[in-house]
Amino acid sequence: MTVNKDQIGGFVKGLPKNIFSGFVVSLIALPLGLGLALASEAPPIAGIIPAVVGGILVAVLGGSHVTITGPGNGLVIVLLGAITTLGGGDLYQGYLFTLAAVICSGVLLMLLGFLKMGRLADFFPASTIQGMLAAIGIGILAKQFHIMIGHNNEAGNIMTLILHIPSGLYSLWESDGGSVVAAAIVGVISLMIMAFYGKIRSKWVHLIPAPMWILLLSIGFHYLCSFLAIPYPINKELLIPIPDNVLASLAYPDFGMALSQKFIFAVFAITLIAGIESLLSIKAVDRLDPANRHSNVNKDLKALGLATVISGFLGGLNVVTVIARSSVNVNTGATNRSANFFHALFLLAFVLLFQEQLRKIPLSALAAILVYTGYKLATPALVKRIAGVGKEQILIFFSTVLATLLTNLITGIAVGILVTFIIHVLVNKSVLLFITHLFKPNILMFREADGGNYFISVKHFCSFLNFYKLKNKLDAIRETEEVVLDFSMCSFVDHTVLEGLENYRQIFDHKGGHMELIGLDKHETDSVHPFAIRKIIPFRALKPIEWYFTKRQEDLKATAADFGWKYIPKKQSQTAFLREFVFFSSKEISYCYNQLEDVKNKVSVFDVEFTEGEFIAKEVIKSTVMYLPLPSSIPVFTLDKEGLLALLYNLSGFEEVEVPNHPDFSKRFRLSGEDPEGISEVFSNELVLFLESHPYYHVESNGKALLILKKERLLSVKEIKRMIYFGQQLKKILLQSEYAQ
Repeated sequence: MTVNKDQIGGFVKGLPKNIFSGFVVSLIALPLGLGLALASEAPPIAGIIPAVVGGILVAVLGGSHVTITGPGNGLVIVLLGAITTLGGGDLYQGYLFTLAAVICSGVLLMLLGFLKMGRLADFFPASTIQGMLAAIGIGILAKQFHIMIGHNNEAGNIMTLILHIPSGLYSLWESDGGSVVAAAIVGVISLMIMAFYGKIRSKWVHLIPAPMWILLLSIGFHYLCSFLAIPYPINKELLIPIPDNVLASLAYPDFGMALSQKFIFAVFAITLIAGIESLLSIKAVDRLDPANRHSNVNKDLKALGLATVISGFLGGLNVVTVIARSSVNVNTGATNRSANFFHALFLLAFVLLFQEQLRKIPLSALAAILVYTGYKLATPALVKRIAGVGKEQILIFFSTVLATLLTNLITGIAVGILVTFIIHVLVNKSVLLFITHLFKPNILMFREADGGNYFISVKHFCSFLNFYKLKNKLDAIRETEEVVLDFSMCSFVDHTVLEGLENYRQIFDHKGGHMELIGLDKHETDSVHPFAIRKIIPFRALKPIEWYFTKRQEDLKATAADFGWKYIPKKQSQTAFLREFVFFSSKEISYCYNQLEDVKNKVSVFDVEFTEGEFIAKEVIKSTVMYLPLPSSIPVFTLDKEGLLALLYNLSGFEEVEVPNHPDFSKRFRLSGEDPEGISEVFSNELVLFLESHPYYHVESNGKALLILKKERLLSVKEIKRMIYFGQQLKKILLQSEYAQ
């Protein structure tokens, strides 16, 4: 009962914020909904219906918290293709057939939700998704640019429309129709408003979103002409065609082509793009949510599917989760799904109460909004960013873009996936790596008893093909925990994985946890970008190691600077000093690297690779150790967990040492050495209490220096900082002991 009261109280308290957020979002959704419908060759109202239906139903039944639903940018090209193809030249009839396809796609989305297939978006390479969105942006821009300059009848495929842009601009100079020129002027001014809105400093101007300014100014210009008794320069056919009675003019689906191949293809294309756009948007908005909540994507798919079915029956387009409007929703203070609900109510009110005003808006003004939207999806900055990740990502990106523009979205995505897989095979010079290990378990996760970290080890390869396995493990961990993700046994890691893991890392950091990647130091990459694909190669073949710096190495460098130490990333083969410790006496040490050195005190922390075992049982191990030279000699000893390495030290002639008056310490640790009496002097009450109050470390003295080891794996930077503090305090206490004095 208390929980319910708290929930109701929180809902009521958040109502003013959510009503305001819903109103602001509706100001953006109104012109976008009208424009997206017109861009799809559907009636304008078809873009408002999904926003209203989706806002109400998804707010009540959905599994997300601060998302906004409505028609999506990504579906414009698919719906335009469906209406054009299914109609066979009759656009209105094609629209009715497409409504039937929209309904069927809604049913499929619901089915995907019930089958818990929300993970489908994980199987698409990141650059392929970017290519798909860029192609959609180019398609929107190509069609809407002609409408923006007053040419509403320009037809053809995307490439034809792009090629006709220069001739369309040139024709304005030869045009005899003042109406077309006036519409073009409105379109260009509207485009300038969209482009320069963000540069305006006035907070009063920013109270109204840029798209709404365009609508208000367009309508205001119409009324100004009436007030001044001068003719309005734009003809009626270049204005938004809102019917006299919206509710009486709703269209209804036609299932006459339901069994045709073209119809089935359209259904799958619509479902694919609607699903991808929604899933990616939901995940992105979760990262923006100030309350750090997780959406139930499968529940959202079911709600989106149901809303799409109802929208289709009412003559509306698909209902999807939209990232831009959702971002505005979060930024204006929305706290729960009611903002989506209020956004729908405001939209409904606008359409029912201001139909006459909406009819005064030029199509070129709406087209300008969409031209800018298309440009943002395919901006040159995006190409530059992808190129920075790696040359292969540009190839994947442009393969997807070109295949989409020349064929269709499904073919474009398929080409992008195929090109990505071929590149991965060529980079690794092996197709067997992927075929033989695709279905094998390659993720090991456990919670370490000492410290409580979650440790995840990834073997073989990790790419878009099997990233879902790793995500399943990460999703099972609360974001308040500490996670160490080890790729030292993974031969290949692709861009999609590294970009996805960065999103997880940000979520963990934001919610009070911590996630760190280790084991990528020996992986080659052709780019310095942190998300570049990485392939493991022999260390000796690596170029200067700074070229391959990982996030961990950047953090190690920063940590060294914080301590006033020196960071030496390169491999070092001088490891003889480690053989003076019993722990390494029977191991074959390969090299040390990633060294943090206190030059003044000769203290160092470094990663070390070594092998143990013989012949076929030989195992390569990477670990992080701390080496502390001592100014005066102390007895040789080892401190370990009870019984952990007892056999090794017994063979070395060490005998167990009991610390007087500390029975709990003797139960927890095994202290051994050659001089029990001297060791007892060293282990003072202060030292014993210090060791008992800290997590376990393997500590070994060779008489002249200390060796500290935490785990037989690489440590995260956070763990290294703890080790440095532990070692410094331990050395200080040891030097204060009676023996050292």
